[in-house]
Amino acid sequence: MRSYRADFNMDKYNIFGVKTFEYTKIIGLENIEFGENIIIDDFVLIYAKGRMKIGDCIHIGAFSSLMGGEELIMDDFSGLSHGCRVFTRSEDFTDYGFGNPTIADKYRNIKSGPVHFGRFAVIGANSTICPGVRIGEGVAVAANSVVTRNLEPWGVYKDCRKVGERNKDGILQKYAEYLRDNTD
Repeated sequence: MRSYRADFNMDKYNIFGVKTFEYTKIIGLENIEFGENIIIDDFVLIYAKGRMKIGDCIHIGAFSSLMGGEELIMDDFSGLSHGCRVFTRSEDFTDYGFGNPTIADKYRNIKSGPVHFGRFAVIGANSTICPGVRIGEGVAVAANSVVTRNLEPWGVYKDCRKVGERNKDGILQKYAEYLRDNTD
């Protein structure tokens, strides 16, 4: 009888510098450029119909999904907490559109646009990022937020409302220390 440990796959996709798990699901692997030191937890779904770039030192928490046909970029040291949803394409049902992907696009009101996470940006658990949004460098988004517009660098946000500032100097000082400690 094989032990549980022997069945536990710590590198499902065998991507250099990326740790994936048994229940990680990536569709469109050929469209993704990966950095190094990346962890993509179990139960993450990545559907890369468009170009996707995932930089260095990134964590994507369990039960998150990254979806759509437009470009999605996660700069170095950015991350998604558990249960986040990132869409580069969605539908607006407030106007003429109706239906779903089973009907032609001309009958639907599709909204699409690239999504970009700046360096050091962190997204709280169960948050949703809508198409066409740029999350600035150092931004922190509170849990359960819905982000529908661009967020300015180094702010702390609940939904799209700025509620504070991050300690930019402190973070960049720790980053410099990190570079000193991790450079050959």
